[in-house]
Amino acid sequence: MYVQCIAESINIMGTRIGKAMKERDPEPIKVMANEEVADGADFLDLNIGPARKEGPELMPWMVNITEEITDCPLSLDTTNADALIAGMKAAGNPRNHIMNSISLQPERMEKLIPVAADTGCSVVGLLWGVDGMPRDSNERAAMTVDLVVAMNEAGIPNEKILIDPIATPITLGSEQVMSGLEFMGMLSEIAPGVKSTIGLSNVSNGVSTEKRPYLNRAFLAMLMKYEIWSAIVDTYDHELIKLAHGQMPELLRLVHDIMDENEPDPGTLSPKETEYYKTTRVLMGKTIFSESWLEL
Repeated sequence: MYVQCIAESINIMGTRIGKAMKERDPEPIKVMANEEVADGADFLDLNIGPARKEGPELMPWMVNITEEITDCPLSLDTTNADALIAGMKAAGNPRNHIMNSISLQPERMEKLIPVAADTGCSVVGLLWGVDGMPRDSNERAAMTVDLVVAMNEAGIPNEKILIDPIATPITLGSEQVMSGLEFMGMLSEIAPGVKSTIGLSNVSNGVSTEKRPYLNRAFLAMLMKYEIWSAIVDTYDHELIKLAHGQMPELLRLVHDIMDENEPDPGTLSPKETEYYKTTRVLMGKTIFSESWLEL
């Protein structure tokens, strides 16, 4: 299995990139784009944050300087709908790119769905409604139907829609993690042909920097059981990219066996397998999360 990796690091919150965006200095952005492509990015996420005032000028600038140095497809990522529209209209070939995202907020749907239909871009359907995020898999399913129907009516085919079930930090508990996975198992029946995506690193928000990769990797392996199509990831984590691109099948089998209640004898596992074993159990709620889960 091959998961499309959407590189997350060109983000206004990053120390290397935030200053460059604000000062319109293209060089650090170009350097990072080249690094991410070299590390295995299938898409580059250009995340300018809310960008309330300058977004409609900043996003096209980001698109233009990135397209100067790579033909890697882009994911335009901002909560500013006008910035998304400006960026997509500035793109050389918007059909290759992703609009991130359209949620179930009526004003966002009204503004963005026609642009996504006109440009032919792919679009992330974010499962976030007027009352916030869904509480369980059934609410995710209902939101998916509403989003997909609205997009289909505008002429956007299922194959251009990427549903994001929203990842929540494990620090808040495993219930939402498992609810999202349960929904992923339902998605192909709810909306045949629709693809999927997720902000992978959200699951490890709030965890110490050195331990975040363990959670991200195991969570991706769990999502791969449900054939997730893409994920916004840290491409500087080379093990994660190998996993996503199908180069670590033995670890995938291990994680999927644990999910199927076919657990191995932990005493027979290698150190690397033990990392995935312990982390998968934490994400499933079989072990209570603490910062010392790998040492227990």
